Amino acid sequence: MEFLRNNQSTEVPRLDSVKPLEKHYSVILPTVSHSGFLYKTASAGKPLQDRRAREEFSRRWCVLSDGLLSYYENERAVTPNGEIRASEIVCLAVLPLDTHGFEHTFEIYTEGERLYLFGLESAELAHEWVKCIAKAFVPPLAENLLTRDFERLGRLPYKAGLSLQQAQEGWFTLTGSELHAVFPEGPWEEPVHLRRLQELSIQGDGENQVLVLVERRRTLYIQGERRLDFMGWLGAIRKASASLGDTLSEQQLGDSDIPVIVYRCVDYITQCGLTSEGIYRKCGQTSKTQRLLESLRQDARSVHLKEGEQHVDDVSSALKRFLRDLPDGLFTRSQRLAWLEASEIEDEEEKISRYRELLVHLPPVNRATVKALISHLYCVQCFSDTNQMNTHNLAIVFGPTLFQTDGQDYKAGRVVEDLINHYVVVFSVDEEELRKQREEVTAIVKMRVAGTASGTQHAGDFICTVYLEEKKVETEQHVKIPASMTAEELTLEILDRRNVGIREKDYWTCFEVNEKEEAERPLHFAEKVLPIVHGLGTDSYLVVKKYQSMEAMLLYLASRVGDTKHGMMKFREDRSLLGLGLPSGGFHDRYFILNGSCLRLYKEVRSHRPEKEWPVKSLKVYLGIKKKLRPPTCWGFTVVHETEKHEKQQWYLCCDTQMELREWLATFLSVQHGGLVWPSEPSRVSRAVPEVRMGSVSLIPLRGSENEMRRSVAAFTADPLSLLRHV
Repeated sequence: MEFLRNNQSTEVPRLDSVKPLEKHYSVILPTVSHSGFLYKTASAGKPLQDRRAREEFSRRWCVLSDGLLSYYENERAVTPNGEIRASEIVCLAVLPLDTHGFEHTFEIYTEGERLYLFGLESAELAHEWVKCIAKAFVPPLAENLLTRDFERLGRLPYKAGLSLQQAQEGWFTLTGSELHAVFPEGPWEEPVHLRRLQELSIQGDGENQVLVLVERRRTLYIQGERRLDFMGWLGAIRKASASLGDTLSEQQLGDSDIPVIVYRCVDYITQCGLTSEGIYRKCGQTSKTQRLLESLRQDARSVHLKEGEQHVDDVSSALKRFLRDLPDGLFTRSQRLAWLEASEIEDEEEKISRYRELLVHLPPVNRATVKALISHLYCVQCFSDTNQMNTHNLAIVFGPTLFQTDGQDYKAGRVVEDLINHYVVVFSVDEEELRKQREEVTAIVKMRVAGTASGTQHAGDFICTVYLEEKKVETEQHVKIPASMTAEELTLEILDRRNVGIREKDYWTCFEVNEKEEAERPLHFAEKVLPIVHGLGTDSYLVVKKYQSMEAMLLYLASRVGDTKHGMMKFREDRSLLGLGLPSGGFHDRYFILNGSCLRLYKEVRSHRPEKEWPVKSLKVYLGIKKKLRPPTCWGFTVVHETEKHEKQQWYLCCDTQMELREWLATFLSVQHGGLVWPSEPSRVSRAVPEVRMGSVSLIPLRGSENEMRRSVAAFTADPLSLLRHV
């Protein structure tokens, strides 16, 4: 303890016993040498909450050599006052300028739960020290993380991929709002964009805390095994994930580059306010609007608007104020005048063309936000008979708001009115996108009307009965279906409730079953459920079960050449609906060509002109054909097409083999959903199942269901290191 008597402000780095983790990185660290004066404070066992004054730092001669950072009383001293082993460093944090008494400061965290604070006045010297220390403790596996400047660098226990049973150590850097990672399997190619997270939450308590980061379809669980550096990471990640300023691009963003604050308000009003009289014209209470806007600006991701807690007029006022207060405006200062001038073009086609041209030149976030907002206002005016807000009235409200003119320029309102009236053309909205949008909004409104009558519905949700594997009383589950719920989320919700674990090649899917037609349709994983529920007849229901043919279909899609499918099939019309004039009764051979835009029917292979063609994205394909039609094979499917006038056309197709049926179905799904038939990553493993897997694992599990994430976290926190130790 001699060195403690020489320097009362220095303590010995402490090494607490830690649970062994699975470490894949090399223990042979590169040799780095560096020396010079540093200013340091006494080490601490808890985060430094207060600013450390310059007088609290002691000048020490520091030497980094042979994996040791030693600090001495001066450059002539032989015995060090203390040492930090590079192998014991778990985190290196570069603090913002002037956080403490010295302009440039950095922190070192060790396995022994000690924190060391160092400072310098020279930016160049501080940067050199940080770079050398980082090289000394980061293994070759993660050396690519050192190619960029970082705010935080270190190793953390995590769980990911398909191996949620065993915690491993990964290496992470925080740079701006991006979290980069290197895992035992290799680097994570795409960083976590923290301001684009769907959710950031802490699960568990005490020593078993877990940081859960959900971004699009991937989820990362970071374990708080060492509380000191974990709390530092948590604070830094939370800060990096928050909005950085008042401009659109600095906000927390969703999947489509739309600020979360805009999405939250628009989604709430879509569910709760489309039929509210005077929506957007009426103002909310000033105090409530201000409090709501402050919460949204601080962390919109954590704000969940609920009917009964927030009034639609308060939410609409918060959205208008947010858009009005944007420093650069939604249409930007540089382009604002061009938009206003475009509204005076007399020729309608020329004016629309000019709007489209200006739209392209907006920054990506502004462009996405303009489309989302105008799309929403288009839906609002569709219910103008009820809410009294037609296109002109909406333009009067939003023109001055979006162009920040305070009502002094009538052209602002004209631009908004033009964009709503020509929404489909200006924003290149295809027929299928518009149809889905209308169906979803109509379903929400009808459910709310029904809920108002019964007094049971809230915020657009609807209670639906869903079955697991087969339609039985003992397998039914009553699920609340919000407007945003996808088929995948519904599937995982049902499996969660029945505690069903999903293995690697389990293709659980939600099916729409039509008992009258003796057919069923597998829903695409991203398909919205609410419009489907609204359209279910008395003979239809939803069931969650395994899609047995999916693996074979995916193999076919991976091996095929081209995006088209053609061949002979047995065809029969539904004479009461189609009236194609085919020979009476039975099935007939017809030649079909399916491409990315349409399905064509030819009388024979040599025919040059199709007898009929249908837009492929408007088709619904059901497995099975009702028996009374006497299909020639058991490999048939029913195709339904809904016209613009909402008239349904229906016909039946039969293949000669099961493989042909799978190939046709796979091609239908592929062209209808841009090639994405199934999630591209093995994301649907919901929790650890009693199975020990060997070999490499995927990078990060892709996950979209909040309930599934929470289940996985609960399993994680139950035993942080080995969930299946008893297996």
